[in-house]
Amino acid sequence: MLEIINVMFHGAAFGMVLYVITVGLSITMGLMRFANLAHGIFAMVGGYALIVLMGRYGVPYPVALGLAFVASCLMGYVLERLLYARFYGDSELAQVLISIGLIFVAIALVRIAFGPQSQRVDLPPYLQGQWHIFGLDWIAYRVFIIVVGALLILALWFGIERTRWGAKVRAAVDNRAMAQSIGIDTSHIFSLTFMLGSGLAGLGGALGVELLAVQPGYPFEFLVIFLMVVALGGIGSLRGTFFAALLIGLTDTACKYWIPELGSFLLYGLVIVFLGLRPGGLFGAQT
Repeated sequence: MLEIINVMFHGAAFGMVLYVITVGLSITMGLMRFANLAHGIFAMVGGYALIVLMGRYGVPYPVALGLAFVASCLMGYVLERLLYARFYGDSELAQVLISIGLIFVAIALVRIAFGPQSQRVDLPPYLQGQWHIFGLDWIAYRVFIIVVGALLILALWFGIERTRWGAKVRAAVDNRAMAQSIGIDTSHIFSLTFMLGSGLAGLGGALGVELLAVQPGYPFEFLVIFLMVVALGGIGSLRGTFFAALLIGLTDTACKYWIPELGSFLLYGLVIVFLGLRPGGLFGAQT
């Protein structure tokens, strides 16, 4: 029983990191119909920002997390305005090529700045060791990830489902042409949503520095699992992205814990079978 609880706990922490990183990608792909394979760059930027701010400048951990979010937001806004906006409406091939090109550029720049090795950060004392909760000892860092992830889920749900801006986003995702016809400035919505999604990716990369190693190849190494979350949950679905991230986190952790000889093979196989049966994902539109 304790083994099952342990696997579920670690899987939930991993799933929360995946959710924070990929929820922005799911929404922007649903909103903009843009095949942005370079989304992992923003998560990598958030991770490096946290490492530099804490390691070189002694910035407290919570402040460094906030600044990592801001840095990724700003980077996302600049890239969206200067580059991505020029490719809206282009073919998927053009979008894939430009995003892959961005990944290569980012990898080269990061390798020059930080070298080829993965980077680590010393967590603050209160996130080291374990917390005793409900009669059990839990790794403090992973508890923190789960709590932050849960708070972000509530904030995103409120922002998308209970605000005027969220209503505009949902309208543009459902029918962009109709949203434009009733006066919604979809270009402005695109920029703000892309900026928010990039910032969340950066926050996820910063939160998950101990789970997803921050190194130059980050955008390629974790690209497949990010896309798996989006495809499994259904493009543009907040609820689907959460359940998909949690499911993949739990499955990946369980496979590595109980059947390590299969590695991620079983996870990929299960996702392929599921998408073959339900191409639109858990909560996406089915064809």
